[in-house]
Amino acid sequence: MQAKEMEMGMANGDTASSVAVEVDGNKPSEKRWFASGALAFLGGIKTSNFASTLSHHFNNCLPPQRKYLNNRINRRTLLIIIGITFLSLLALIIGLAVGLTTGSQNNIPAKPDGATDVTGDFTYYSTGLGACGVTNNDNDAIVSISHGRFDENMVDGNPNNNKLCGRKIRAHRIDERTGKEASIDLTIADRCVGCAYNDIDVSPVYFGKMAAHDLGRVKVQWYFL
Repeated sequence: MQAKEMEMGMANGDTASSVAVEVDGNKPSEKRWFASGALAFLGGIKTSNFASTLSHHFNNCLPPQRKYLNNRINRRTLLIIIGITFLSLLALIIGLAVGLTTGSQNNIPAKPDGATDVTGDFTYYSTGLGACGVTNNDNDAIVSISHGRFDENMVDGNPNNNKLCGRKIRAHRIDERTGKEASIDLTIADRCVGCAYNDIDVSPVYFGKMAAHDLGRVKVQWYFL
C-alpha cells in the first residue's frame, strides 16, 4: 500500500520529502499517546508504592493482630475510639471559639427589670472629698451625678444623707478604640455642679475604660442598678 502511494505521488510530481511526511504523518501523535500512557503508569506505580509504605509504617505502629488497652480491644475499636475523641475535642474547640467571640462582641450585662437608659455627656474629674462625705482617689469606680438629680433627692440639709449617695449605676458606650461596646459599674459619690441633668462625671481611670482621655467629653448611656 505504501509503495503504491509512493508511486502515485511520484506520478503526480510530489517530492520525496512530501511523501515521507505523508507516510509518517501519524507517528508524532502515536509518540505523544505512548508518553502520556507511560507517565500515567509510572504515576500509578509511585502512588501504589507510597500507599504501601504508609500502610507498612501504620501496621508497625499499630499491629492489627495486637490487643490494646490491657488486651481488651482490637485495633479497629481503638481507631474508632480515637476518631470519636478527636471529633469531640474539635467540636469543643469550635464551641469555645464561637462562645468567646460572641462574648467579646456582647459583653454588656443584662439590664435589671425596670431600668431605663438615659443619654448624657461623659466626662472625668480630679477626685477627692465628695458631696457624699467620702474621700476617693482617681482609681475608684465612682461617679459624680448632676446637681439637678442630686438636689431633688435631698432628705435634709446634709448632702451626706442624699438618697443617691452609694447607689450604683451602669454606664455603657461604643469605645472608638475597639469598635466594641464597653460597660462599667459606678457608685454615686459626688455632686457635679457643671453637669446637665443626664450627664455623669467619673474618675479618670474609669473614663479611660470606655474612651480615650484626649476626647475629654463623649456621649454615654447609663441606668440605675
